Amino acid sequence: MYLSNSVRWPTGAIRRRGMAAAAVLFAGAVLWAAVPPDADLPDPDATGAGEVAAPPAAPARPGAVRCANLIYADSKTSVCFSSEFMSQIMRDSHVETDPRLTAVKLDSADIYQFPFAVMTGEGAFTLTGPQRESLRSYLSNGGFLVASAGCSSAPWSSSFLSEIAIVFPELKLSRLDHSHPVFHTVYDIDRLDCNKSAGQAHLEGLEIDGKIVLIFSRDGLNDTAKAGGQCCCCGGNEIANSRQVNVNLLAYALTH
Repeated sequence: MYLSNSVRWPTGAIRRRGMAAAAVLFAGAVLWAAVPPDADLPDPDATGAGEVAAPPAAPARPGAVRCANLIYADSKTSVCFSSEFMSQIMRDSHVETDPRLTAVKLDSADIYQFPFAVMTGEGAFTLTGPQRESLRSYLSNGGFLVASAGCSSAPWSSSFLSEIAIVFPELKLSRLDHSHPVFHTVYDIDRLDCNKSAGQAHLEGLEIDGKIVLIFSRDGLNDTAKAGGQCCCCGGNEIANSRQVNVNLLAYALTH
C-alpha cells in the first residue's frame, strides 16, 4: 500500500454532520510514498507526437486530499466531471480537500501523488502499453479510480471494459449490492436513481486484497449539472445522486 499507515481511520467512522455517528477529524495529509522502485514508468518529460502534456501538478495545501483527472489514450480526458463532491465532503465531514481536480497523465509518475482519481469521457479509446502498466501499478499499490461513462456513452464503456480486462486479466468487475460499505461512509445510500429513466442504476467494482480499488459506472457519476460550461450530459442517463456517491467513494478510499 502507498497510503501511509501513519494516517489510519476506522472503517465507517466518517459520517455526515448531524448523524448519530461522530465525524472523525482529518488530522493530517494522506501521505504517499515515492514511486515504487519496480514501477516501469515512461520518462515524464517525453511527450509523443500528437499528445498534450499534462500541466504540472500544483502543490497541495498541507493536509488536503487531492483528486486526479486522468489524461489517457491519445490525450483523452474529462471536461465534464464535476469537482463539487470535493467541496461537499468538506461541508459534510471534517475531511480537508483541494476542491479542484488536477489534470494528470495516466502514464506519469505524478499519479502517485493522488490517492483518488477519475477517468471519464465519451467514445471509443485504446490505452497505450505504458498507460496500462501504470494503471495496474497505481491500483495495485493503494490508488483508487472512479471510471464513469460521460453521457452514458456505450462505446466508452465498452472500451473501458476491454481495457480493464487487459490490465487485470486475472480479476473481474462485480456488481455491488447496496449493503456494501461504499454506500455507507458519509451518506447511507440505498438507491441509485437515474435522471432520464425509471430504472435504478448500479455500480461495478474491482477488488484487490479485499478492498475495492475501482468503481465503474455505465450510466455516469459525472454530476454534470455542477460541472459548469457547456456540460449537459447530452441525453445520457446519469445517476441523479452521483455527488453523494462520489463523496462516499472518496471516504471509502481514505478509510480502507
